[in-house]
Amino acid sequence: MSRPRIGIALCGSYCTYEKLFAQLNALADKYELVPIMSETAAATDSRFGTAEEFKKRLTSVCGTAPVTTIADAEPLGPAKPMEALVIAPCTGNTMAKLNHGVTDTAVTMAAKAHLRNGKPLVIAFSTNDGLSGSAANIAGLLNRKNVYFVPFRQDDCVKKPCSLASDFSLIDETLQSALLGKQLQPILL
Repeated sequence: MSRPRIGIALCGSYCTYEKLFAQLNALADKYELVPIMSETAAATDSRFGTAEEFKKRLTSVCGTAPVTTIADAEPLGPAKPMEALVIAPCTGNTMAKLNHGVTDTAVTMAAKAHLRNGKPLVIAFSTNDGLSGSAANIAGLLNRKNVYFVPFRQDDCVKKPCSLASDFSLIDETLQSALLGKQLQPILL
């Protein structure tokens, strides 16, 4: 029996990569994972690691190299459909692009191509301005058909009072719920 084909798209919130990688092995046991990285994520070294290291780790877990260009992401819609697409981590910048229909990265193209098939898009975000600049985009996406959020909370209310982050340990549970057409509750932790 074939496993459901699930996209895993990474944006540039590098501080959350370890949380994601902690979940990927369990996801790889249940799903065929299609890795996708934004051009920035695929090219930027940070204090959390190098882009090349993250691409190698992602390739190792998923069994295939990540899609890193708009041209390679477009066929993930009709030509190579997935049952769901998870964007984790999804930055505030990417949420704004998704909310306003901007398609200028591999991740946003993968999401656009995927959503035209009417399948679930799961967002596990991490943004320092979730309670300020990104709030309107979170609200806008919450009201979209086939868009589901991994439950989230403030991640450091003292040092970063506007910052919100999804609980990455709930990615699989959110994905399972989204595949049934339901938002995992409670969404605010």
